[in-house]
Amino acid sequence: MSSRATAELAAADRRLLWHPFTQQRGWESDEPPVLIERAQGTTLYDTDGNAYIDGVSSLWCNVHGHRHPVIDAAVRAQLDRVAHSTMLGLSHPPAVQLAQRLLALAPEGLERVFYSDNGSTAVEVALKMAFQLCQHRGERARTGFIGLRNGYHGDTIGSVSVGAIDLFHTLYRPLLFERWAAEPGDAEDLEALLDEHGERVCAVVVEPLVQGAAGMLLQPAGYLRRVRELCDRHGVLLVCDEVATGFGRTGTMFACEQEGVSPDLLCVAKGLTGGYLPLAATLTTAEVYDGFLAEFHELRTFFHGHTYSGNPLACAAALATLEVFESERTLERLQPKIALLEQALGDLVAPLPAVAEVRQRGFMVGIELAGFAAEARIGHQVALAARRRGAIVRPLGDVIVLMAPLAIAEAELSRLVEITAAAIAEATAEPLAAAA
Repeated sequence: MSSRATAELAAADRRLLWHPFTQQRGWESDEPPVLIERAQGTTLYDTDGNAYIDGVSSLWCNVHGHRHPVIDAAVRAQLDRVAHSTMLGLSHPPAVQLAQRLLALAPEGLERVFYSDNGSTAVEVALKMAFQLCQHRGERARTGFIGLRNGYHGDTIGSVSVGAIDLFHTLYRPLLFERWAAEPGDAEDLEALLDEHGERVCAVVVEPLVQGAAGMLLQPAGYLRRVRELCDRHGVLLVCDEVATGFGRTGTMFACEQEGVSPDLLCVAKGLTGGYLPLAATLTTAEVYDGFLAEFHELRTFFHGHTYSGNPLACAAALATLEVFESERTLERLQPKIALLEQALGDLVAPLPAVAEVRQRGFMVGIELAGFAAEARIGHQVALAARRRGAIVRPLGDVIVLMAPLAIAEAELSRLVEITAAAIAEATAEPLAAAA
């Protein structure tokens, strides 16, 4: 594309679009937006032909790389059949086949799949299922939820209600329902909340092992297992939000596996289709499902659904994604890359004077920068410096997030860390010098 055409599109973007999680005043005055025109493997290309490592998997969802031939072929083949058909009163083969594959991979005890279209809706479905089940059981007092401080589960009202990141959620508090917040990683704090409010709680909602949007905050070993035990003791459902942690991000297919935990409801999205198409799923047990079975006049139906629930194209992409996990031994081949990533971060990033902490679980990384005023937007400055060097990273405040596609080559992974280290050094040099 010509430079003139790129400039015209960039100007139209600033004039017409409203970007998510973006202060538009800054967007309109910042460096010109990067317009991604195509991609191949783990590389993105803009309209000027510049190449960038996709260091955040296009917002944590790309798994096997862009334009993977197996996934491309599956979507094309499905296009020759049907692009969309409703799940209300109908079904289709890819939805059934995907449910079979998902339940075979999921923690033991999960036996039903309810489709939606993004992580927030997957959590919303789980919350409504948990609430409605308690009502069906006659446990009318169980109307509340427990989440974790710094929790993030999406941006619809229900998922915001169980979230607890002040920056994102405080403004909407008048719209939200009752929720208690437990200290992450502190089982005794959760136990105290359940002892006090347990009879009013229908579910505990957690991101297992890692709180992603909070800045890649890690939970101690054994914590998730203890949460499961406490939920069982108090007769409370456990919802595990694996939207970010699922599909290999922590080193196993699901984070729950690492502590041998089976939740009552499991929420997945992002990597489910390999980053191709919107699709989410809420997996649950036979016990939860059976609580909705009744005669029509009893009104126990789960009155929830989406136009694109179980979209055939998305299901085809998801089936192909799971096929590639198996055929390319993705999880097995990921393990040495996790070790390489840890070593590179320790050698190049951790020693930098601006870095307070490096947090890593599998392929999920948060690099916390400390000592900078909020108005300096140091995280943003690091992202811009990385972009100039050929990598896309996105900060959470002053936490630099790295979440590369699982398929990234070792050389590219090393280069991504090198670029990140150089970008941090560049962006923080002047503020550190001024402070000194």
